[in-house]
Amino acid sequence: MIDTSKFPNPIYKETVLAPLFEGVKNHYASHMSKINKAHLVMLVETRILSNDQGKIIADALSKIDKDTDILSLTYTGEHEDYFFFVEARLRDLLGDLGGALHTARSRNDMDHTLFKIALRTRAETMLVQVLQLTDALIEKASKEHKTPIVAYTHGQPAQPSTFGHYLGAMIEVLIRDATRLETAINDLSHCPMGAAAITTSGFPIDRERMADLLGFDGPLVNSYGCIASVDYITGLYSAIKLVFIHLGRVIQDLAFWSAFEVSQLYVPNELVQISSIMPQKRNPVPIEHMRHLASVTVGRCDTIVNTMHNTPYTDMNDSEGEVQQAGYATFESGSRVLELLTAFLPACSINADAVQRNTDAACITITELADTLVRDENLTFRQAHEIAAATAKSVIAQNKPLREGYDAFIKAFEAEEGRKTHISDDTFRNIVSVENFIAKRDRTGGPAPIALNTALKSYTNQTSQLHMKQIQRHTKRSDAQARLDVAFSSLMEH
Repeated sequence: MIDTSKFPNPIYKETVLAPLFEGVKNHYASHMSKINKAHLVMLVETRILSNDQGKIIADALSKIDKDTDILSLTYTGEHEDYFFFVEARLRDLLGDLGGALHTARSRNDMDHTLFKIALRTRAETMLVQVLQLTDALIEKASKEHKTPIVAYTHGQPAQPSTFGHYLGAMIEVLIRDATRLETAINDLSHCPMGAAAITTSGFPIDRERMADLLGFDGPLVNSYGCIASVDYITGLYSAIKLVFIHLGRVIQDLAFWSAFEVSQLYVPNELVQISSIMPQKRNPVPIEHMRHLASVTVGRCDTIVNTMHNTPYTDMNDSEGEVQQAGYATFESGSRVLELLTAFLPACSINADAVQRNTDAACITITELADTLVRDENLTFRQAHEIAAATAKSVIAQNKPLREGYDAFIKAFEAEEGRKTHISDDTFRNIVSVENFIAKRDRTGGPAPIALNTALKSYTNQTSQLHMKQIQRHTKRSDAQARLDVAFSSLMEH
């Protein structure tokens, strides 16, 4: 028989309390030490505790930090959690005074402050990786701004573009994703400390000072919301989810482009695995790993967000330790995708022969022929479209590239218009060339070199601003840590 007369029940201990204790050891212990120090500084500065009491408690906290090998601790059930473990050590050292540190606070406001500190560190690291990928793609796009590719729609060859233009589309989404992630990080920038259990405190606490010492922009104002609102969790994981949904679509294109039948993307040998039985096969399996890791990351985000669904709007374990710890796997798998993609895409190149082959086979420059007929032959677009369609149908049936389709074009033009065209064979060849097609698309956002390079400069400016804001946030938190260190040290000097 299991003795259930004494807390904790052994099954509860093993299934809940021990795993939570391990999570605190690995993720939160250092943050709890920081909160303890800041709270003590605030209690002394507001004269809730005296200078002498502050010095005694500060010395004890320093001793506990120095003497405790956190990672070697094993959960015994003697104390409910790590918070009570630290408080017990304080009381062992100081007697009743050891309990004074908890004046005007609760595990409720402490927990959400711990979670925000832990999340903002991980989120900032992920933002760095998103921006590093963006920077790498801007550099790659600049190098590939004239490299032709076949652009596909509905899985079929559509029109010529450039590799740089394709990457530009990817870059724009990444910048928007980075901006959404930055917004979610900013939503982590207000401090719950001082909310206590739910309604603040009857003591004259200084919430602004606590927020400042912990590197927040200020207190999160409504004390009920400090411990009940979980939008800082759902907002962050939703922003992360979008990054990997969007990258997953690009990764799928990489798989398609590198398929033998398409062969538009060449993956270098360092990123290719060979079949164990078929020596002729080049398997670009990093693409598959990125695709499934991106999907795993999306699923992990959904796990966290969906756990919040239909939960009560109050303090609850559904949004706390167990869930928070589960969410950190998101950053692990997401980080691997970002790191691998940052190495993978710049290493790849476009197979010019395959692009030319598919261009010729699919008549993908035919749109420019129709456009030219509108401009130079004074036709309506529908008339021009009929001529272009007949020309394309003829050359495809003859298995010829469009540039060799002048005779088919003449016949189609005369059949539609009842007159001869002013376009010569040489002019026709130039009109339907990939180079001409791309050069004509020189409007804002187009693949022509000037338009694309203008866009790339804009992307560089936008990412530079995101980098600068991140540096400013890092500097602000480093300065806050320095202020906390000075303030806490001064307590021990009294």
